[in-house]
Amino acid sequence: MNRVTCLRLVALLSLALVLGGCVSRSIKSTSVPSVNGASTEVGETLLLDVGIAVFDPGIDDYDEEDDERIYPEVRKAEARYMPNLLSEAMQDSGAWGAVRVVPDDQQITDLMVRGKILHSDGEELQLQVTATDSRGYLWLDKQYTGNASSYAYKMTTRTTFDPFQAVYNTIANDLLQKQEALRQEDRENIRTVTELLFARSFSADSFDGYLGQNRKEHYIVLRLPAEGDPMLERVRTIRERDQMFIDTLQEYYVTFDQQMDGPYQEWRKLSYEEAMALKELKAESTRRLITGGLAILAGIAGASQGDSAMTRTAGNVAIIGGGYLLKSGLEKRNEAQIHVQALEELGMSLEAEITPQVIELDDRTVMLSGNVEDQYAQWREVLAEIYRTEVGSLELPEDAAASDAP
Repeated sequence: MNRVTCLRLVALLSLALVLGGCVSRSIKSTSVPSVNGASTEVGETLLLDVGIAVFDPGIDDYDEEDDERIYPEVRKAEARYMPNLLSEAMQDSGAWGAVRVVPDDQQITDLMVRGKILHSDGEELQLQVTATDSRGYLWLDKQYTGNASSYAYKMTTRTTFDPFQAVYNTIANDLLQKQEALRQEDRENIRTVTELLFARSFSADSFDGYLGQNRKEHYIVLRLPAEGDPMLERVRTIRERDQMFIDTLQEYYVTFDQQMDGPYQEWRKLSYEEAMALKELKAESTRRLITGGLAILAGIAGASQGDSAMTRTAGNVAIIGGGYLLKSGLEKRNEAQIHVQALEELGMSLEAEITPQVIELDDRTVMLSGNVEDQYAQWREVLAEIYRTEVGSLELPEDAAASDAP
């Protein structure tokens, strides 16, 4: 291969790299699956209650230097925002009892749903979702990925669906499918185990021996309390108060989502646009760096080995042009970094707009400090105190009093 052919080949490669960036393929996913309803009607007493724990924001291993596109402030907000969208999707099926967002996965309920945010920006959402019933049976352990398009951020669309509504509807349908496979006795078992676990959490001694575990560590009912057992009646009263408090928290989470929705959707819209711009900038930067390097190599070859003044001059021009392309590529990368900083500022401003508030109850103001998770932990302590007070005032049945006598 002579020098002229080599120079032509380098030029063609450079041109191909530049033109290659002009071709792109955009795949838009705009279909949102509907939420399925129950195939058979189930009595109200057999409807399973669901707790959706505030998601894990997925920032335990966050490294500011390595994870430039993760914004802890936004992730923490999303961890409270996303469970409510899943709750609404599950309620749309009409196949469940109460579906509540709960501060943590220690809440005792028929079905506990946990989520972890693996990736989240305006373009893509990745969630790891698990669901376990009160017996300890695993219903779901699956990763869900959704991709949004620019269409999802048009005003007419945003007022109807979340950009990743398809993810929440799919999770809701998967959970419903698992529930549909249950027998009636399974539902009854789950409901009974839930009640006994709740009772045991307040008085382990009084409710010891009612539940056991098999080899797979699934809870099984060994025996039931006597009908009209005063201790169980007190526990049921306490549980009703706990559920009322959790219902109050739902108002908090709904208000939280409403306040967050505006700035968050704007942030995601900008995040989507920035992500697209960032990809293009990085691609263009790479193309310019490669093209510039090839041009310099071609210029050096022409300037050093050319056998005419014209060839040497062309080589020098190629070196200068290649140097400009390299400089331009580096400048593009600096411009991309400006976009990253803009996203970080947006994340910080979003966190400032969604600070949790003190919870107001119907009958009184509960002066609980900290965020909602801390407040619920304090509320559980209040319930335990109420239980101890009420149980202490109980008159034991004669047979129980006789058995306790020395």
